[in-house]
Amino acid sequence: MDLHQLRCFVATAEELHFGKAAQRLDMLPSALGRYIRLLEEDLETRLLIRTTRNVALTEDGAMLLDEARALLSQADSITARFKIRGRSQAVILRVGAIDSAAAGLVPLLLHDFRERRPDIIVQLLEDKTIRLLPRLLSGRLDLAFVRPPETPDKRLEFLLLFHETAVVAVPEGHRLASRETVSIEDLADEPVIVPERRSRPHSHDLTIKLFAESGRQPRIAQMADEKQTIVNLVAAGLGVAIVPRWTSRMATRAVRYLPLNLQGPKMRKLPLAAAWLRGSRDPVRDAMLTTLREGLAVYGAEA
Repeated sequence: MDLHQLRCFVATAEELHFGKAAQRLDMLPSALGRYIRLLEEDLETRLLIRTTRNVALTEDGAMLLDEARALLSQADSITARFKIRGRSQAVILRVGAIDSAAAGLVPLLLHDFRERRPDIIVQLLEDKTIRLLPRLLSGRLDLAFVRPPETPDKRLEFLLLFHETAVVAVPEGHRLASRETVSIEDLADEPVIVPERRSRPHSHDLTIKLFAESGRQPRIAQMADEKQTIVNLVAAGLGVAIVPRWTSRMATRAVRYLPLNLQGPKMRKLPLAAAWLRGSRDPVRDAMLTTLREGLAVYGAEA
């Protein structure tokens, strides 16, 4: 029995769904199932009852769940403590960020943070929320800027920062490119490029919900995984895309970004949050959070 097997078991026991648990841990369902089977073999008992439709805990599985949670919490705490001690020799803060935050928020924050703490080296990792959160839990990241999940992991602390502004990316020669603003109605007959929902649920749902609230359905022409790929497809004239305003900072020629003419709650669709391991003590991370909180009004106005 090892810690990774326990993490696989706890995720599956909490989700009661192999696919969702595998996505949470950023691994394949087949690999997840293999680790569960190895754990059951090590303990010589069955922990989960699997059917084609449901996953349920056995009596032994329910008994193990609480103990596994406590053991993993203790292991995460030990890892965090020793990583912090190691910073006495090399003061490094490991920060993760989704692409729009890496393009917009992080440069502003690092500018202010470096003026206060030039002694700290910040290592930046740009990735999707579903890959950043497992890295926080395993201690490979100290802080991350993510889209908060619908069901937050209780082992993580989340601080909602603000909602990013949505804009429409259109090819430079598009019929709407000369407009000051556009509405969803203007996009009704346009081919639309959207992110894959599995990896970018907030960005995917943003497009779907905005069209639905206007009583329309988007003409989805293409799905893509990476934001830069989506913008490149727009530049190639394959469609338009609704993206965060900070996406306009990505270096792509032949694309114009137009404000969406939205009112009230329709605008609040792209939440950005800071996340870190709950209960962990880290003065270096907390120093960045202090800078973040003090500059939040300025950063939010840029979003």
